[in-house]
Amino acid sequence: MAGEDNRAAELPQEPLPRSFDSLLGGNRGRKTWPEVVGMTGEEAKKQIEEESPGISVHIVPQNSFVTMDFRTNRVRVYVDSSGKVANAPKVG
Repeated sequence: MAGEDNRAAELPQEPLPRSFDSLLGGNRGRKTWPEVVGMTGEEAKKQIEEESPGISVHIVPQNSFVTMDFRTNRVRVYVDSSGKVANAPKVG
């Protein structure tokens, strides 16, 4: 029982994160890129990566099935059949 008291004393005394973003260590910069609509997917990807270096950018065909998990370090760029950005990419 003395060991249990010792373990409790070793717990970190740091406050808990105040937001979901801080909990996940997410992107603190931009959340959307409406200005890239109409660009090619590759051009949009390059611009987003230059502006937000920690972001993982994925080019996805419009109406594709994707996972529903929300990730603060990911941006999906949905492109139409001609390879142009169809709607404003956003973090998630």
